[in-house]
Amino acid sequence: MSDAAPKRLAQLTRWAAERHALPPSALDLRLAAGDASFRRYYRLALPDGGTRILMDAPPAREDSRPFVAIARRWEAAGLPVPHLHAADLAAGFIELEDLGDTPLQERFRDAAETLAWHERAQALIHALQNRAAPDGLPAYDADLLGRELDLFPDWCLGEWLGLASPPGWPALRQALIDAALAQPVVAVHRDFDAMNLMVRDDALVLIDFQDAVAGPLSYDLISLLRGRYCRFDAARFAAWVEAFRRRAVADGRLSSSIAEATFLAQANAMAAQRSLKVLGIFCRLTLRDHREGYLARLPHFLAHLEDSLAGLEGHDAFRAWLTETFRPALATRLGAPT
Repeated sequence: MSDAAPKRLAQLTRWAAERHALPPSALDLRLAAGDASFRRYYRLALPDGGTRILMDAPPAREDSRPFVAIARRWEAAGLPVPHLHAADLAAGFIELEDLGDTPLQERFRDAAETLAWHERAQALIHALQNRAAPDGLPAYDADLLGRELDLFPDWCLGEWLGLASPPGWPALRQALIDAALAQPVVAVHRDFDAMNLMVRDDALVLIDFQDAVAGPLSYDLISLLRGRYCRFDAARFAAWVEAFRRRAVADGRLSSSIAEATFLAQANAMAAQRSLKVLGIFCRLTLRDHREGYLARLPHFLAHLEDSLAGLEGHDAFRAWLTETFRPALATRLGAPT
């Protein structure tokens, strides 16, 4: 815990006490979770037996305005998000509905259950795209896509592995940006992974949506299907992507002229972009932000990257470099003493 944490907790306690007309000493406030940002979450037990979640998002490090605005807009659109009871943006404190302690990955207890919950999560993506307009969200444009891709050579290769950018990188980088921009623009959660879907009363609720953007149709589907907890084979992945395409066409989000093979290639390109971004982000979280546990996940996302590139034509030099240089260097670095 940083030196500032006790002070922030005391301030949060006073804020919650004033809101509920209670003395600070009467509050039962316990840490519920942290995340990859500087936000912390506490569970507040109220005297009447009810509970709330208090978010502490230091304003100097976290801008909570997007979270508050999106929460209100998406709730008004009928989407399942936590109800926002109060917000003090100047202080960085937010009081939210308590959704419990069951993120979606805890329901991945066997193969059948895992598949069923992934189907439910895909239905929620359709609801999000059908109900939430992308208007007003930041654009997931070429500059942002490129900055995310550059996290891979900057942080994973340069800062962590000490490797130069590989052959074929500029061409791959541009191809992935172009493929993303070719898709229809929708509201994108941007981290639609199981950890950001809470299970409450056997239904899913969206959380951690403050980084939502107006971006590619397939992005949230990719976040789910090639996320941190599961790896599906090519046939299962392709079947889900095709089912998603058909539903998007039926709903009018995607032109019927986009063929099955075209959309599958776009989805694989989107998955490659996200995998490269994640490889870079996890190294940055480790090296710059001194967060633990992220390096162990790198092989999983390397496997996602290889699966994604296998579904694309070309980029042979980059794929050979992944096999011959990057994968051995990653294995060696992860096995080295720290």
